[in-house]
Amino acid sequence: MNRKIRKTVARLARLRRWCRGDAGMVTSEYAMGIIAAVGFAVLLYEVVTSGQVRAELQSIVKKALSARM
Repeated sequence: MNRKIRKTVARLARLRRWCRGDAGMVTSEYAMGIIAAVGFAVLLYEVVTSGQVRAELQSIVKKALSARM
């Protein structure tokens, strides 16, 4: 009986290792995530450095610096 249990456990371990064979997927998912993050950062940079948004941000900073405490 003990021998059967060991064989079954060994088979389950092999099956588990076989099912986890997608090591390449993780790397490609990280790469796609980085590409998406860079694209979003570029878009955000373009929006923030546009004329109207820059003027609004400067206005907010000026109001914050001139506020009395």
